[in-house]
Amino acid sequence: MSSSPGPVKTALVTGASGGIGYEFGRLLAQQGYNLVLVARSADRLAKIALELAAAYPIRTEVISLDLSQSEAASQLFAEVERRTLTVDLLVNNAGFGDLGPYANSDWETQRQMIQLNVTTLAQLTRVFLAGMVQRKSGKILNVGSTGSFTPVPYMAVYAATKAFVLSFSEALSAELQGTGVTVTALCPGVTKTNFFQRSKSENMLLKKLNEMEARDVARIGYRALMKGKPRVVSGWFNKIMIASTRLAPRDAVLWMSKRLMQP
Repeated sequence: MSSSPGPVKTALVTGASGGIGYEFGRLLAQQGYNLVLVARSADRLAKIALELAAAYPIRTEVISLDLSQSEAASQLFAEVERRTLTVDLLVNNAGFGDLGPYANSDWETQRQMIQLNVTTLAQLTRVFLAGMVQRKSGKILNVGSTGSFTPVPYMAVYAATKAFVLSFSEALSAELQGTGVTVTALCPGVTKTNFFQRSKSENMLLKKLNEMEARDVARIGYRALMKGKPRVVSGWFNKIMIASTRLAPRDAVLWMSKRLMQP
């Protein structure tokens, strides 16, 4: 871990009420960042804010917002501006998936997934990036997935959104070289969060084969973010799996992905 950047720095974390987002908030608090915690659950956020403020000499701000709604990114940025906060580090962690055949899926669920995983993430990156570039300092971490690297049957839309996150983040990383601002894509595999409960995928085979603690995933992402890396995959199992997909025939990759993800 790097040394504390000092209490003048502020980090905004979406999806901060649990899982990887909560662990990122805790890590950043340890490093001296003031926090803006964003999620839907106001009560849960308030408890986390009190917990972190009591444990570390930082200021915490809470914004309760459903980022799957079309105006949410604009509303969040406006609220940050209203509170006269300067965001030095942005963690776009909020996201969700949905398991099942696409033909039987609920379109509103798919639409909200695209809105949250793609549109809101891209818009939040845009509105906070401008100030970072102007100040010649800032860091953004976008949470992708091992599904960023290959199509995933039964989670077709989710994997497609995460492919966007990886491509988008890597392109920005190249664009921003020399500006003092970095963008990192964190691509975790199966992680112990409420993701699988919400996506109805608690019993899938891949979850049984390999599951990492959210705390470990956040640490890996944090180290890569501090080093300004364009991407990082959490865990050796996931790195080997992704490397194998690049070597294997495309049809074989799709067959294996379908086998691992089948409900």
